Amino acid sequence: MNRLLANWRVVVRDVAVAAGIRARSPWRRLDPRPWLVGEREPVVLIPGVYENWQFMLPLARRLTDAGHPVHLLAELRWNTRPIPEQAAIVGRHLASRELRDAVLVGHSKGGLIGKHVLLHDDPGRRVARLVAVASPFAGSSYSRWMPSRALREFQPTAPTVAALAAEARANARITSVYPEWDAHIPEGSRLDGATNVEVPVRGHFRVLVEPVALDAVLAAVDGADPAAGPARAAD
Repeated sequence: MNRLLANWRVVVRDVAVAAGIRARSPWRRLDPRPWLVGEREPVVLIPGVYENWQFMLPLARRLTDAGHPVHLLAELRWNTRPIPEQAAIVGRHLASRELRDAVLVGHSKGGLIGKHVLLHDDPGRRVARLVAVASPFAGSSYSRWMPSRALREFQPTAPTVAALAAEARANARITSVYPEWDAHIPEGSRLDGATNVEVPVRGHFRVLVEPVALDAVLAAVDGADPAAGPARAAD
């Protein structure tokens, strides 16, 4: 908590980034057709809690520009339902679209959903790998103080989070991309057995917009070396 107080300017700017993404997002029904172009691996984007598909548009644009067809799932709504329920939706999408060699990219809660899919919701092995962005793989101790059940789901001792943390079978197929400081996840996003990439960004939401972070995510999606380059985001 002391670190939160000491870094309050970073927290305020990070929240402003989240508000800016939401304000710039077009409030309309999802037309998936413009995003499903490209000949490279299909990518399924999974937002975080209290985020909808529009929150993932900065990443979607970056991936589409690089030639990846991008699947944005409006049926996840604001992603407040439990992790297993949302993972089942992702699994059904993979099967109904008959995707192969797909890459899941999940922000925050989306990374936990993605790991659940790898372990339980992809019997056809349609997913090649998961790129998790600022995901609380060990939970977040701040969660216990949150006012909503959707946010308290991330307590380290919560059943789903604890079960996912204890299961390492899928970790080798995961790249965890995370900021050097994240006000929402004091435990951090490093995952044993995974490819871990810390990017020089400070903020839970800024990793969704800063070029150095988007470059790392794209590299991980492509299966290349996702290590961040020399560019650095301003505080």
